[in-house]
Amino acid sequence: MEMAGRKVLVTGGTGFVGSHLVEQLVATGAQVRVLGNYKSQPNLGNLAFLSDDVRQRIDVVWGDVCDRDSVMHVTDGIDTIFHLAALIGIPYSYIAPDAYVRTNVTGTLNILQAARARGIQRLVHTSTSEVYGSAQYVPMDETHPLVGQSPYSASKIAADKLVESFACSFELPVVTVRPFNVFGPRQSDRAIIPTIIAQCISGQKVVKIGDPSPKRDFTFVTDTVNGFIRAATTANATGRTVNIGHGESIAIGELADRICSIVGDCRWESESTRMRPTGSEVSELLCDSRLACDLLGWSPAVSLDDGLRQTIAFVQEHPHLFQPKSYRV
Repeated sequence: MEMAGRKVLVTGGTGFVGSHLVEQLVATGAQVRVLGNYKSQPNLGNLAFLSDDVRQRIDVVWGDVCDRDSVMHVTDGIDTIFHLAALIGIPYSYIAPDAYVRTNVTGTLNILQAARARGIQRLVHTSTSEVYGSAQYVPMDETHPLVGQSPYSASKIAADKLVESFACSFELPVVTVRPFNVFGPRQSDRAIIPTIIAQCISGQKVVKIGDPSPKRDFTFVTDTVNGFIRAATTANATGRTVNIGHGESIAIGELADRICSIVGDCRWESESTRMRPTGSEVSELLCDSRLACDLLGWSPAVSLDDGLRQTIAFVQEHPHLFQPKSYRV
């Protein structure tokens, strides 16, 4: 299957990963519609960074993934859905778990019901490596146990299982993509890499982080988006869950050292307010992406250092988007 000419919906398309996906889908010749979160003053979010030519080729429909009528409206005439809409900040899930259930679970159910009613040809659902919890073995393949160590991860496990149930019960043509830690330009300083970068370029000599010991597998956003598109176009991927990750892990403290060495003269220290509850913190994530390689023909193309340099350049060009003196959950 090719993307050219396909009528595609991207939920969460105004977000970080979603905007990169929309950009690449337009480049493939797909007809792209985005479900944007309705507000009294609609905001294009990260779509504002796309060129005028690309934006003119996107149909943005304002609605709410939590509202079934909105979802039925926006899926009319669509043959392929990329479902990325979600609440993703782990610290905020400690405060507002009900909001995570509404968006991540009920929102996903609405997408599934609409996909079934519309006869969608392919639904690509976004999971997260956080559903695995702390690594029980490494590298972590798709059979690794699922452990809900935060309300966020628990809501995503529930969403993943709903998707699985619709594949089994109704033969809905779904693929679940399970990205490991995505980073790159346009990511907010809710995430660790832009948080460190923003503090470094602001002139702070001491960069604040939480626990320096957890290890994460960081994958550049364009590589992740490539995995999404391959999941939508690979015929025998239906019904499968596929990890998308670089296959290398790095401790947060070492990551901070690396960013500080690229940006300039700064060092890091831990701050207690940025620490997660001990039982909730995932100690290590390291992706086994052999299935993505064998099934989708996917492999990462951007190294961590090259990706960091591109991300640093974006933060330097748009410092007004970041709040280096605040801890954003």
